[in-house]
Amino acid sequence: MKTIQMVDLVGQYEKIKPSVDEAIMGVMGSAAFIKGPEVKSFQEELQAYLGVRHVVPCANGTDALQIALMALGLEPGDEVITSNFTFAATVEVIGLLRLTPVLIDVERDTFNMDVAALKKAITPNTKAIIPVHIFGQCSNMEGIMEIAKENNIAVVEDTAQAIGSKYTFSDGSVKSAGCIGDIGTTSFFPSKNLGCFGDGGALFTNDSELANRLEAIVNHGMKAAVLPRRNWC
Repeated sequence: MKTIQMVDLVGQYEKIKPSVDEAIMGVMGSAAFIKGPEVKSFQEELQAYLGVRHVVPCANGTDALQIALMALGLEPGDEVITSNFTFAATVEVIGLLRLTPVLIDVERDTFNMDVAALKKAITPNTKAIIPVHIFGQCSNMEGIMEIAKENNIAVVEDTAQAIGSKYTFSDGSVKSAGCIGDIGTTSFFPSKNLGCFGDGGALFTNDSELANRLEAIVNHGMKAAVLPRRNWC
């Protein structure tokens, strides 16, 4: 009996081995290991694929979440609402930044954030919402964005398990997961929907000012940027 792997990384590699080997050897030959032309090309292709103005690559999905919250200019004690059904990293970064995590229930049929629970959890101290798109399914972004705009709250999408998914609004318009809120984040951990050979992550935004901040934080501040608190309406 053949064992079927939940995530067969070796099998995936064998199917595209020639092109992968050629790409890796190209990087080795150029020695452009950090932010080289291949990363730039991937960044531009991902922007086009998602239909988003800015993609900012970073080290991993956890960093992406932390960088997103840092770019919002939140202050210690500010509340960040997220799902109670998620990987530890989503909540971990909230604690690392001395923010206050507020965990709410998910829907029984999708395991995504429950909008009714979100409404009940909003307080004057709520400054950000992190909906977690899970199992390739988008959260109810229309409902979440309505609540966020009504209460002047930023939205950071955790898209580590749903990159490539599409969300259809009630008016028929369609947007990619991670490109609806103020900032989207993803992980390229090998077992993700879009995985890499090692660790990797990225942030998405249509806001050029936010993109400037994200790039500055990723690059240790070596870019002109300011991080003031701002309104999110």
